[in-house]
Amino acid sequence: MHFDVSNLFTWNNLSIALDVLIIWYLVYRLIMMIRGTKAVQLAKGIVFIFIVRIVAGLLQLHAVTYIVDQIVSWAVIGIIVIFQPEIRRGLERLGRTPIFNGRGESPHDQSVKMVKELDKAIQYMSKRRIGALITIQQDTGLDDYIETGIKLDADITGELLINIFIPNTPLHDGAVIINNNRIAVAAAYLPLSDNSMIPKRLGTRHRAAVGISEVTDAVTIVVSEETGGVTITKNGRFLLDLSRDEYLKYLNAQLVPKEEKKIPWYKRVINKVWKWGADR
Repeated sequence: MHFDVSNLFTWNNLSIALDVLIIWYLVYRLIMMIRGTKAVQLAKGIVFIFIVRIVAGLLQLHAVTYIVDQIVSWAVIGIIVIFQPEIRRGLERLGRTPIFNGRGESPHDQSVKMVKELDKAIQYMSKRRIGALITIQQDTGLDDYIETGIKLDADITGELLINIFIPNTPLHDGAVIINNNRIAVAAAYLPLSDNSMIPKRLGTRHRAAVGISEVTDAVTIVVSEETGGVTITKNGRFLLDLSRDEYLKYLNAQLVPKEEKKIPWYKRVINKVWKWGADR
């Protein structure tokens, strides 16, 4: 029996593939959004309930099936009420994506601008020995820590960062958390590390920076108020007393995505499908 590769490229097969890709992408984005937040426990509970429902159906446990169905029916309303802040933030994040914003700045341009403003603030505070703690969210969500701070939702500027950390001001004690190229909150609390490898001379800001890096993949910048030295932490590692060239090189490598030529999404899909068919 002869197998014709062209039979794979029917509209039915392509629609199934597109359906799977969309679901995969949505699930992936959802997982990235809830990582590191209290919603993770909710997700575990939902998975457990569905497993119980499937097992009860297979074993024909009618009473258990009925109870689980009732729980699911009312849980939808409960989730909307309890997790209203998280849902709102998720929708706001969706609204700031390029597909809704039209021809806005590319992620590359936004990140370059962010690093420039961070550098401006770091240079000013380092020379004057103004202590600072700045955490930039990566893939792991920081919503649980954002909730401990004072909401700003402001554009990132060097001047604003400097004003936040001026001593004896209401917001200077705690961390600034940056999310989606915006200052989400100031005066946030971060977990302190008990790592014995941290030098004794380093203070609470450095322990908080290492602490958040041990439980998330965030990039955290510390300016020491004792020495003016700049430290960066990520994934449990800390880089001490970095020069300007060193921290700029690191921040650009970690925060600035590669600039890509803008190609319409439909052309990218067609190119992928065409290349896959040619390889076959």
